[in-house]
Amino acid sequence: MLRIDLRLVRFLAVGLLVTLIDLGLTYLIDRLTGQRALAVTTGFAAGLAAGYLLHARISFAAPLAPTRQIPRLLVTVGINYLLTLGIVEACARLFGWPTLSGKLISLPVVALSSYFLSRKWIYA
Repeated sequence: MLRIDLRLVRFLAVGLLVTLIDLGLTYLIDRLTGQRALAVTTGFAAGLAAGYLLHARISFAAPLAPTRQIPRLLVTVGINYLLTLGIVEACARLFGWPTLSGKLISLPVVALSSYFLSRKWIYA
């Protein structure tokens, strides 16, 4: 029988909510101000903060320990950025795929990386 890890399900649901926060704020600020860099930066920062808090509370039911967790979160973000960049570049060079195709391929890899690093290192 297939056993579903409820933490993973919660993690993915929170990730979807965080993505909506990021995209929603990015869209709203861009539309209101016309300042693309401000919109993207604000959306990313809000998504990162919401992700930290919501994953701690909902995904992993972990107490907040910002001095330990936030540096680990930032390292994880860096690792996932490099994974994304590497996958996008590999898809482009090996298969001639466009950037967005490589980005889409990277999403499940980055989600799993985020989940395991969060579970075993950030919120452990």
